[in-house]
Amino acid sequence: HRLPMPNLKDELHSSGWSAGCTCFDNSTTKRNKLILPCLISSRIYVVDVGSQCRAPKLCKMIEPVDVFWKCNKGYLNVPRSLPNGDILIANTGDPSGNAKGGFIVVDGETFELKGNWENECEVPRSGYDFWYQPRHNVLISSAGIVPKRAGWGFNPNDLKQGVFGRHLNVWNLSCRTLTQCFDLGEDSLPLCVKFLHNPDAAEGYVSCALSGVVYRFYKCEANNWAVEEVIRIPAKDVTGWIMPKMPAFTVDLIISMDDKYLYLSNWLHGD
Repeated sequence: HRLPMPNLKDELHSSGWSAGCTCFDNSTTKRNKLILPCLISSRIYVVDVGSQCRAPKLCKMIEPVDVFWKCNKGYLNVPRSLPNGDILIANTGDPSGNAKGGFIVVDGETFELKGNWENECEVPRSGYDFWYQPRHNVLISSAGIVPKRAGWGFNPNDLKQGVFGRHLNVWNLSCRTLTQCFDLGEDSLPLCVKFLHNPDAAEGYVSCALSGVVYRFYKCEANNWAVEEVIRIPAKDVTGWIMPKMPAFTVDLIISMDDKYLYLSNWLHGD
């Protein structure tokens, strides 16, 4: 079976389930809807994978204009289900393509757009990915790039000009406010964020694409978090490329279900 999308130029960049987070205490939660936010168009698709698992079908579509007008957000990326059943989607920009962090919320039952998630606080300059741990009342989000600049491809001239994100953000999950912000260094570009699967664990990892560094973030006291460098993949000396040194560009990060192993997708080095 193949399910065609009804629009062009969407860029289905990330996907997530309408329910079934690993932190849920309710094991009866069904993963029967697939959430597909669009990075370029800012459209949101909801796909029914429960009625006919071998023939998924489109059951809901939120148009970009609704996201623009209701949330003043755009360029949607990572969706995850919240403990209350709603769906949280990270955005990377505003409707004009300027960098802007934060999140939008979609109702987990009706799939109606509710609005912005953050509660009357200044949003990060840029955004990309996030993960959370309800038992520690925390959400960690990463930085990103300027959408309208990214559309032109990687430009070495953007380095040292503040185009690429460099911060890791700590949020109070219940209050929906930004509490800490870690500067990971110039042009670090922190992207993928993962907590350990153990819901009691107060630690996780973030991979930085341009610097090739993986940081561990952890709870150091009551409500404060800290970061430390744990992996650094050195840039390679190359010829015939756009720069004399090729960074690791570690984008995707996976932690094994037993929390023993960490896997990285190192795009530019090809491993």
